[in-house]
Amino acid sequence: MTLDPNLAIILLSGGLDSMVCAGLAREAGYRVIALTINYNQRHVCELDAARRIAADLDVLEHLVLPLDLRQFGGSALTSDVAVPKGGVEPGIPVTYVPARNTIFLSLALGLAEARGAKHIYVGVNALDYSGYPDCRPAFVDAFAATANLATRAGVEGDPFLFETPLLHMTKADIAREAHRLGLDAGTSWTCYDPTADGLHCGTCDACRLRAKGFIEAGLPDPTKYAQTRYAATAPQQ
Repeated sequence: MTLDPNLAIILLSGGLDSMVCAGLAREAGYRVIALTINYNQRHVCELDAARRIAADLDVLEHLVLPLDLRQFGGSALTSDVAVPKGGVEPGIPVTYVPARNTIFLSLALGLAEARGAKHIYVGVNALDYSGYPDCRPAFVDAFAATANLATRAGVEGDPFLFETPLLHMTKADIAREAHRLGLDAGTSWTCYDPTADGLHCGTCDACRLRAKGFIEAGLPDPTKYAQTRYAATAPQQ
């Protein structure tokens, strides 16, 4: 089989990072197929964000795939374990979902081979992140090698290309890219523990890193936080 060099699969969670990834793929001239995984996550409202982003970017196709990882548990995002609110700390936090990026990339790979897409975009980041082991460059390189050993396209000499344009960006860099691309960052969703009335909590690791990014980028933060203490110094619109 021959892969289409102008077709890209995007893992679109609905977060700012995946939004920017999709925007960069579109800017590069690729036709985009977005894949969103409904893994019964605590912050399931991110699925609505993914749908908004996919519509705004006019993607070729948007698949929302059900995969109930609550059957596994093992994470604050897929169980009743409390989401930490004390700040980003060293080590792997309880919001790490066991093997999530390995699972998601495997699904993206399967879709890429089925659709004949050459490129697979994933918004992993190894600088301003929560310490997840499956966001590191070594993991992505190892997965890419495995992918091209385990697929018909790879074996027949037409390897998949894994694109990680955010890998070495700070959250400030990512916020600036969203602004440069003309993306509405306010339509993305980051919070791990949304409030009952649909606000970002403002205190989980994801919210803190998001707010930090806008502050350091010197850009207005369009996010509606329930707790604004950690975003109070961000420029206002």
